[in-house]
Amino acid sequence: MQFVDRAKIYVNAGDGGNGSVSFRREKYVPAGGPDGGNGGTGGSVILEVDPSMTTLLDFRYRTHYRAEAAGHGRGNKQEGKNGEDLIIRVPPGTVVYDDETSSTIADLTIPGQRLLAARGGKGGRGNAVFATPTRQAPTFAEKGEPGESRWLRLELKVIADVGLVGYPNAGKSTLLSVISAAKPKVAAYPFTTLAPNLGVVKVDIGKSFVVADLPGLIEGAHAGVGLGHDFLRHVERTRLLVQVVDCSGMEGRDPVDDFRQVREELALFSSELGERPYIVVGNKLDLPGAEDNLKRLAQVVEGKVMGVSAATNQGIRELIYRIWGELQSLHRKADQDEPVLPLEPEMITIPRKKQPLSEFAVRKEDGAFIVEGAGLQRLLQRHDVENPATLRWLFLILDDIGVIEALRQAGIEDGDTVKIGQWEFEYLR
Repeated sequence: MQFVDRAKIYVNAGDGGNGSVSFRREKYVPAGGPDGGNGGTGGSVILEVDPSMTTLLDFRYRTHYRAEAAGHGRGNKQEGKNGEDLIIRVPPGTVVYDDETSSTIADLTIPGQRLLAARGGKGGRGNAVFATPTRQAPTFAEKGEPGESRWLRLELKVIADVGLVGYPNAGKSTLLSVISAAKPKVAAYPFTTLAPNLGVVKVDIGKSFVVADLPGLIEGAHAGVGLGHDFLRHVERTRLLVQVVDCSGMEGRDPVDDFRQVREELALFSSELGERPYIVVGNKLDLPGAEDNLKRLAQVVEGKVMGVSAATNQGIRELIYRIWGELQSLHRKADQDEPVLPLEPEMITIPRKKQPLSEFAVRKEDGAFIVEGAGLQRLLQRHDVENPATLRWLFLILDDIGVIEALRQAGIEDGDTVKIGQWEFEYLR
């Protein structure tokens, strides 16, 4: 399967249904009154973590996602059918960004965790709702709200217990193939691994951990050199780093310099990453000169180094138990430091932008009076302004929140034009 760790998608929730204008008409009921029902609520778009997924490949072939629109209200106060939610499944470790602002919306890591990515539009109210003692036969209703829509940027950061890091050709892929059932591509040239490979290491019955073989790290990676940020983004998820060093020196590099350079790149990318728990594995001990280089490396690493040969399985079992022990120690520390998570992951929601009707401004431009206010535009969007009954009702709302008084103070006179968003009206007292 091709590994894809970035994607961009457009999500559009379903529109709310329109309210109904209806009057009860039955035999022997001379004054039935309004009975128009409310429209239903549009379906929402929800992202859900699916642990069976490991890549964002599906989003390469489909980028637009739309939830179901709601049904319209009907007579006899029947409400419209709600639209069905659209569930989009994403792999654990998916970070969701707002593409317009580049702000982080959610970090989805827990199986079953959900993000309400776009809310369905509310249904419009039917004319039965607008009936009052002084307005007994309203001939208008609300339209449904449009569903929310936005572009989202998805980035996958691999979740693994252990991350294998090191220079290209240090033997990370070979080591992964030896300690797990994974079959990564292995070859004698740099950057054989272009994307993370995951493997499950079985320690004993009921004991295992996940290892990620991450693409080779080189000098300048923190600034984007080589695979750069593509590499370091995945390292952030791992709890323990296993730095693999080629102790043979056959690539023309000094093992001690390799160790120091990788440590520096990690710290330059993130101070937290530079302090992540780690152990060092001196690999290729079956080759000449490797044992001597391992001793030099041990003097620098101060007890955190282990020697192995992935080619001959030398020291492999001891390494597995060492990693397991380090992970158990980290587990115990995490249990003490971290709060208890709820059994059921909570739905993550994106806060709505507040659009109160009372927040508006009036200004005069080219002889017309402009009324600016997101809440007012949203109000007009939900009504048929061609309907005289609707206009009379809207005028009462505008008067109630102070728009009419603000226009008068701005010097408006009969016949002047009032603009609210895309709508234009003629002012008459």
